[in-house]
Amino acid sequence: MDRSSTPAMFQTMEVVFVIVLLGLVSVGRVDCRQAIKLNSEYPAISCRKHSASLTEYGGIGDGKTSNTKAFKKAIDDLSKFSTDGGAQLIIPPGKWLTGSFNLTSHFTLYLQKDAVILASQDAKDFPLIPVLPSYGRGRDAPGDGLRYSSFIHGTNLTDVIITGANGTIDGQGQIWWDKYHQDKLKYTRPTLIEILYSKQIQISNLTLLNSPQWVVHPVYSSNIIIQKLTIHAPYDPVSPNTDGINPDSCSNVLIEDCYIVSGDDCISLKSGWDQYGIKVGIPTQHVIIRRLTCISPDSALIALGSEMSGGVQDIRIEDTVAINTESGIRIKTAIGRGGYVKDIFVRNVTMHTMKYVFWMTGMYGSHPDNNTDPKALPVIQNINYNDIRAENVTMSANLAGMKGNQFTGICISNVNIGLSAKPKELQWNCTDIAGFTSGVTPKPCALLPDKAAGKDFSCHFPTDRLPIEDVKMNTCSY
Repeated sequence: MDRSSTPAMFQTMEVVFVIVLLGLVSVGRVDCRQAIKLNSEYPAISCRKHSASLTEYGGIGDGKTSNTKAFKKAIDDLSKFSTDGGAQLIIPPGKWLTGSFNLTSHFTLYLQKDAVILASQDAKDFPLIPVLPSYGRGRDAPGDGLRYSSFIHGTNLTDVIITGANGTIDGQGQIWWDKYHQDKLKYTRPTLIEILYSKQIQISNLTLLNSPQWVVHPVYSSNIIIQKLTIHAPYDPVSPNTDGINPDSCSNVLIEDCYIVSGDDCISLKSGWDQYGIKVGIPTQHVIIRRLTCISPDSALIALGSEMSGGVQDIRIEDTVAINTESGIRIKTAIGRGGYVKDIFVRNVTMHTMKYVFWMTGMYGSHPDNNTDPKALPVIQNINYNDIRAENVTMSANLAGMKGNQFTGICISNVNIGLSAKPKELQWNCTDIAGFTSGVTPKPCALLPDKAAGKDFSCHFPTDRLPIEDVKMNTCSY
């Protein structure tokens, strides 16, 4: 088995050699080979010295045969190259049914065009693993300290890539959604992709379907690039909690050029749940989200929380679109959460058919157990929105802080909201908040007075670049 990548020059010479000396290859065959050659190049944070196909380890892509052993055998074998230039596992066109599997360091999982990895629908194919320490229990059920492993899983990794030529990973989540609705879950459902305690992560150029629960969930990790994903799950209540991308206690994260149809928040930034998140104390910070399109009729374009007990800070959101979505940027927290949401910067957002444009709540509820500290109050401050355009909106803003614990430093500027045919009579509901506005229509509440008095003013957006924005992508091949 040749695991080294073949240079493009020699691929071309091979085709020419066959045509000239044998004269037996049709024009169609040459075009096909050229197309494969062109599609074999892809952008990545790291290229690999070694390469293999799943078929070399007994993989069968008929959509029926289990490939759980083939994936394990392939990744175990390729892991030996982690100190010798790394390795990539190529998933060819076909339907590859498998249970949960673990990734390794200095490794690329590459899905060719028309490759589909199908998640097994047998719960026995998803091992039980400990709950996250910053959550203290499973999100669906306590589970005696256990939860189901994600479909694609990784822990303590360096330099791991999941990418392709828009290949598909299908979680086949219907059986899990049914169990949730029927209250038959002892353990929390699997996420589709979860990577913990890792760094240098790339997830890109894929279609992700029907996750049992959250779709992409990096946790306690850093230096993460997520780009060019198409994520789809049926609207809630069909697919509960199918958030698209959930960075959780992560730093230095870039999310860009994604299209998400979700049964929950399209993106949610998290950092742990109540006293467990406070104890672990790892914030989600230094995140940029741009060029995102979201459809989520029952949830948010981007949520901050509600599990934000380790803190959420320095989040930059720009050039995003929400269509038929419940709310724009939503802050969710509660008494007992502790932590903070601060230094949030949003600009250039377009919204069509919305229930709310702005939504904050300090009474979200939902606690892991009865040991929540009622004195642990979250800090919400320095929240900036600029250049927002919305149409067909039911209510402009529902902003509710906490009595005795105001949400402060709210800045809203250059906003034009067009109302629906049957809008709420009260357009701005504001309690226990403080801040100011400039150039906002309809007129905001009295707690957000016009600061500029007719003068040109914009809320702050940082001008510096995050380190993750300057990561150089390589042109790799297989």
